Amino acid sequence: MLLAGDIGGTKTNLAIFSSQAGLRAPLAEATFPSGKYRCLEDIVQEFIKQVSMPVNQASFGVAGPVDDGQAAITNLPWIIEEQNIRQTLHLSSVHLINDLEAIAYAVPILEPADVHTINAGETSPGGGIAIIAPGTGLGEAYLTWDGTRYRAYPSEGGHASFAPSNDDEMGLLQYLRGHFGHVSFERVCSGSGLPNIYAYLRDSQYAVETPTIAAQLAAADDPTPVIVQAALDPDTPCSLCQATLNMFLSILGTEASNLALKILATGGIYLGGGIPPRILNTLENGRFLTAFRNKGRFSDLMSRIPVRVILNPKTALLGAARYGLER
Repeated sequence: MLLAGDIGGTKTNLAIFSSQAGLRAPLAEATFPSGKYRCLEDIVQEFIKQVSMPVNQASFGVAGPVDDGQAAITNLPWIIEEQNIRQTLHLSSVHLINDLEAIAYAVPILEPADVHTINAGETSPGGGIAIIAPGTGLGEAYLTWDGTRYRAYPSEGGHASFAPSNDDEMGLLQYLRGHFGHVSFERVCSGSGLPNIYAYLRDSQYAVETPTIAAQLAAADDPTPVIVQAALDPDTPCSLCQATLNMFLSILGTEASNLALKILATGGIYLGGGIPPRILNTLENGRFLTAFRNKGRFSDLMSRIPVRVILNPKTALLGAARYGLER
């Protein structure tokens, strides 16, 4: 009996799996708001009490780098330690992996209904596979073929320095340097990055902020859904929010192609995280793919790389479970 978890800055998904039932049939599962708990152990103990099922091992995908069995969650004040969880919950084994590494473990077993293709391209058997996931933060990971199977690897590429690709993005970089010093891709290409783009376009008078949107943003705990919904409003879209989302799409396309080039992702690139499925139609309107293919002498290569959006919101949980059950 395996306890698996997808531990994110916004929410924590937990489920119990058994090798007999398989990965597609969890015996129990639940979702918890991460920020309302002191630590992961508190969530896990509450979950196990709710389901009343015995578990003897655990595997967690966590939103942050894992070093020697320990992880600091990027957007939470949590320190997670394998040894502490094992002792607290009396488990035989506990494994921590990066949440994007967990998604990577799941990619080879995703089914057609789990993904949506926005660029069919030409899949090369055994080619590298890349994952980029804008959610609360920006996660990245990749897989390489070892001759018999794909092996998954974590990355903290989302924290690499943001590189502008046009004059508007250059202005964005200069604006954010004054606020943050170092500007990573996560600062402009994630749920936490969208409000930064919005603020830049508003303060540079690219478009006028409406009183309605200003009031909604002031009242919101999370401004990102407000911006996205206003941009996609079919009746009265907000021009400032539309410009924000368009810049986000271009930056996402650029960084996705950067990652694809670095690992030669001829096996495809997958867009994970919570944002891409919510803006699926916008991803297909050309702006993302135009930026993705804009690689000069390598533009033709980029046009042949398959691009797929991961639709299954439990992919990281599935990957964490696969990792734990196959150990």
